[in-house]
Formats: sequence, C-alpha cells, structure tokens
Amino acid sequence: MKWPEDITEAKKVQEVLKKKVRITPLRKSPEYVVGVDAAFFEDKIIGVACLYRYPEIILIEEAYSLTEVSFPYIPGFLSFREGPATIQAINNLKIKPHVILFDGQGIAHPKGLGIAAHIGVLLDIPTIGCAKSRLVGNYREPGLKKGSWSSLRYNGKIIGVVLRTKDNVRPVFVSCGHRINLKNSIKIILGCTSIYRIPEPLRRADFISKKIKRELLAG
Repeated sequence: MKWPEDITEAKKVQEVLKKKVRITPLRKSPEYVVGVDAAFFEDKIIGVACLYRYPEIILIEEAYSLTEVSFPYIPGFLSFREGPATIQAINNLKIKPHVILFDGQGIAHPKGLGIAAHIGVLLDIPTIGCAKSRLVGNYREPGLKKGSWSSLRYNGKIIGVVLRTKDNVRPVFVSCGHRINLKNSIKIILGCTSIYRIPEPLRRADFISKKIKRELLAG
C-alpha cells in the first residue's frame, strides 16, 4: 500500500481500515508467534521481528528493517509512523507467523484502529495489542495474581482487558487487533509470559531494536 504522508489522508485510511477489522476466534492454536518493536535512529526507523515457537516459547528467528521516517509523530496515528518498518521486518522473516504481538493497542484506540489492528488488517494475520499503558477506556484494578484481569470499557463497549501477567506487578493492557478474540488474546499473552511482566517475544524485540540502535550510533 501507499502510506499517507499527512494527517488528512491518514484519517481517511483509518476510516476505511477499521471497517475491515474482524474479531473472531482463532481457527487453531498458533505454532509461531512473533513480537515486533521499533526504535528511532536519526531520520530512520528500525523495525524488529522476533519469532518464537508456541507454546514452547523458543526463539526461532529474528529479522529487522531500516526505513526512512515518512510520517510525523501524532498521538493516535502511531501505525502510520512505525507501520512500514514493522511490516518490512515481518516480511523479512523466513517463516510466516501465525500471530503477531505489538507493544501498542489493538481496537483499544480512539478510532478503534491501533497499530495491532491496523497492521493486522493490512497483512491479514491475527494480531494482539499488548500495551504498557492505557490509551482510552475505564477499568477496575484486576486481582494481584497472574492471570487476573478486568474489562477495559470505552463508550459502553468492552475493548480489551487489563491483565496481570505476573503476581503483584503492574498489569498490561491487552486488546484484539484482527482475526482473534479476547479469550485467545489473553491465553497467548499469558502463554508468552514467564518471569517478566512483558511477553518474551516483545521483550526480545525491544532488546534487539535498542541493540541495533546502539550499534548504529557507534558507527
């Protein structure tokens, strides 16, 4: 697709894509789950994809991309800024993932189209948003044990869950992206989380993006 370069075009694209989002159960359990992340280096974006075998959570493959920044930073339009680099990194993998995890929102977004939903529609692959903080919605604090969750509501609808991924630590905000439902999303996020708060594929992608950035800065 041709990525928009201004907010007027981006708003039109959001309206079209959000109508294509489908919240449905997975047809079968995934074999490969990928976590993606992005980091900025001067006028470029580093996109990283870390592929794991699921449910064993064994690292299988890593890929990255380096693309030019083509969209300004505007809250609510993250996918237009990071999307091209993220998609390129995913496409650089030798194995196609069955589910993609994003450090960002799915439908828990003012327009119902966070980066997980946006990229999920473009690639037509099941996606999950697993954000460290809330963008929109109201909720009650979940229980303190791993696996406890409460509903995240916005405009009278459930748009995600607030999920405790480890005992007595801050929860994460999980929302469906595309071609998955909340039950599947919760199961996969918990299945990808071990001793840390953040799912391992996302932790690894964040680590690798920062590592590549340090190497580029060092020349």
